[in-house]
Amino acid sequence: MSEGNVAAEQLRLLIERIERLEEEKRAIADDIKDIYLEAKANGYDVATMRAIIRLRKLERNSRMEAEALLETYKNALGLE
Repeated sequence: MSEGNVAAEQLRLLIERIERLEEEKRAIADDIKDIYLEAKANGYDVATMRAIIRLRKLERNSRMEAEALLETYKNALGLE
């Protein structure tokens, strides 16, 4: 097998792996969407759930800083 054929085969395999992962990603996104629909059907506020999920991804200090900044902005705009 020539070097060009090896490189082409490797490229094809990489592309196929990416395509499989993209398909899995779409399936997972559909599963997440279904869970949000289930939550909404059970009376939960999906926007608030998404906000909580975003906050849970942050480290404690970053979360506290973000919450403090939000409070500062809310106070400045008279939302309290």
